[in-house]
Amino acid sequence: MKDLLKIEWLKIKNYKAFIILIVFFALGIFTANYIVFSVFKNMINESKATVLIGQFNPYDFTNTWQTTSYTAGFLLILPALLLIILVTNEYTFKTNRQNIIDGLSRTQFVNVKMMMAILLAAFSTILVMLTAMIFGFMSKTSFSFSGFSHVGFFFLKAVSYNLLAVLISVWIRRTGFAIGIYFIYLGAENIISQLLDVWSIKLRNNHVIDLGSMGDYLPMNASDALLAFPNNPLKSLAQSALPTDYFWVDVCLAIIYITLFYWLGRRHVIRKDL
Repeated sequence: MKDLLKIEWLKIKNYKAFIILIVFFALGIFTANYIVFSVFKNMINESKATVLIGQFNPYDFTNTWQTTSYTAGFLLILPALLLIILVTNEYTFKTNRQNIIDGLSRTQFVNVKMMMAILLAAFSTILVMLTAMIFGFMSKTSFSFSGFSHVGFFFLKAVSYNLLAVLISVWIRRTGFAIGIYFIYLGAENIISQLLDVWSIKLRNNHVIDLGSMGDYLPMNASDALLAFPNNPLKSLAQSALPTDYFWVDVCLAIIYITLFYWLGRRHVIRKDL
């Protein structure tokens, strides 16, 4: 696997799309969190809104790991987009066929793509850790690992987004179509999720049954549910009217879906004609 990853690195290290998307992603994580940091510092904590939320600071060291992970989660489409481009290029330029002719097995081919997805998720997680530390120190609070588990949940979410991208890529094989299907699926699932959440609220408020937020049980929303903005007085008021949050159900479902994405992608590559 190490040798295969070295070959993949040689393919992409000078690829402009790879460099541009990675740079935009890294800058995006910092910029997005800086915006949130500035809003709370300049527009809320120094205004009358302080009466509503107290002295809540999303970037003190008891919250920074969670806030940064949650904010960065909205940008995970960028590394997923990069993976779609890289994997579909293998089919566009027939390099996958040449690699297999040269002795690479289909299993090795798909496994190295999946490993790239995991490594890219790990890289994203390291960026989140560094960004969280920067804003934690900027908040001038004592260093703490309280809430650090959210960084791990970010990693799970990143792996989920990346493996779905690889799965769609090996199925569709064409860059434009694969990107379109990826975004269409995310949009369609979000719409269905909202409808299920409305149904969940009605069931709870009518004292029928509390099944939790059923929209969070869908593949991508299960990983999205792992990350949320830190608790604050305003959020607590809203949660009183919402279904129970069965968090560990979401964690288990996210892991199951990740396994399913890997299995489906591997099965397709092994069985499908080159």
